Amino acid sequence: MTNKTMEQLQETNWKKLTREERGKLLAKSTRIVKTPFGWRVTSQTNTSRQYMVRFIRDNPKCTCPDCSMRNKKCKHTYAVEFYLKQEIDKEGKVTQTKGVKISYSQDWKAYDKSQTNEKLLFMKLLRELSDFSEQPTYKFGRPTLPISDLIFASVLKVYSTFSLRRFISDIRIAKEMNLIDSVPCYASVGHFMQREDITEILKELISISSSPLREVETDFAIDSSGFSTSRFARYFSYKHQRETKYRIWLKAHLISGVKTNIITGCEITEGEVNDSPSLPRLVEETAKTFKVGEVSGDKAYSSRSNLQAIEDVGAVPFIPFKKNVRGKRASVGIWKKMYHYFIYKHDEFLEHYHKRSNSETVFHMIKTKFKDNLRSKTKTAQINELLLKILCHNICVVIQEINELGVRGEFVVEEKMRGIDF
Repeated sequence: MTNKTMEQLQETNWKKLTREERGKLLAKSTRIVKTPFGWRVTSQTNTSRQYMVRFIRDNPKCTCPDCSMRNKKCKHTYAVEFYLKQEIDKEGKVTQTKGVKISYSQDWKAYDKSQTNEKLLFMKLLRELSDFSEQPTYKFGRPTLPISDLIFASVLKVYSTFSLRRFISDIRIAKEMNLIDSVPCYASVGHFMQREDITEILKELISISSSPLREVETDFAIDSSGFSTSRFARYFSYKHQRETKYRIWLKAHLISGVKTNIITGCEITEGEVNDSPSLPRLVEETAKTFKVGEVSGDKAYSSRSNLQAIEDVGAVPFIPFKKNVRGKRASVGIWKKMYHYFIYKHDEFLEHYHKRSNSETVFHMIKTKFKDNLRSKTKTAQINELLLKILCHNICVVIQEINELGVRGEFVVEEKMRGIDF
């Protein structure tokens, strides 16, 4: 077979390929260079000729004749897409070159003042926050302790990281400061934390506790992390022919501000529950108090419904796309818009996306200060204990920002919690 015949055969096989397949081969065989105006792609048939792929609004454009005549994606555009996807790893990050280490200044004066006075200010803010829980109407039987005092005691117990018996000394100090009406028995606090009806109250208090920073936060990040419990489950291992047990853990889904790390919404689930379904509820809860500008999250939250939920509250979603996403013409709306933003302006996209790293800081703050394990025995008590940890974190963040940003430590809510039957 002559060389001319071989060239004709290769040309025939090349024409059978789709433009997307040609682009993939082109990305591997030719040179693609990024410029301030777009991406310069060398022609496959003539190495002295180059075409420019640019991003115009939501659509990529190429200077080649094929794109100009068809007004659709050409092989050069597909080549740029495949080239960029190779630069982005599974977490949506790009390889960074070594350079000057970035450091952030710390307002040590504000930090020292916050830490040295935290406990006293914590109890005062907690007292104000506890008053948002209304006492149920007395019906019959032995009068119960005030709900606000029990919530105060439960939060203080988790904040102290002491056992039920050991933290009673802190309760007595609070009584001497006239922050509570009476000192409850340690058993009463333990029984109170096991009640299912306080779970929603604690979630509401978490939302209220973030209100002092409503003028500060506009960008938010969402993530989840696990907390170990004292419960175990068993299963039979056919491989080892014996019964094995494993520890059960709970997962906290949190949305937090990237500037102060304040938590604006939370949801507690079993450890095996997926992350993605929790996003719409958390974003909607945040939008009730804050003006949401951006929401960033990892690929676990990548779905059309999640991007639409973020856009519905007037925010921009910065969630990287999975490797198998092709950006087909059937994609419309926010999904298509953010896909092209992710592909053709990925450096700018990642500047916003990397704000989600602050959500990892939030979990680090909670776990190092209030521990990463749940000491309660029952599932309901463990859920409430985890919510109490989150509430403690929010109050500590408010204290820090009172000294650093000068915010007023006043909790604001449009209307107090309505009467809940206990």
